[in-house]
Amino acid sequence: MNKSDLVSMMEAKLKNLSRREVEMIIDTIFDQMTHALVTGDRIEIRGFGSFEVRVREPRKGRNPKTGSAVYVNTRKVPFFKVGKELKERVNETLGS
Repeated sequence: MNKSDLVSMMEAKLKNLSRREVEMIIDTIFDQMTHALVTGDRIEIRGFGSFEVRVREPRKGRNPKTGSAVYVNTRKVPFFKVGKELKERVNETLGS
């Protein structure tokens, strides 16, 4: 599923809203989630999972093309941890 699929699904469920309004709502949600992560907040959506920013320490890496050693600086990366309910629902569908 991509963003336009999500907009289409929401538009079908929310018949009183136009596609443009649904897109604006979804964009606002994603913008607020991004802003929260940028400012160092953690996002927790019960039954779905949580998002946080983790710090990766500096390290020595390798250029895969040349094989030469390169230094990789400290960086922040977004991290998602799946919630228990979502994990169970995904595993239920695999067993069926």
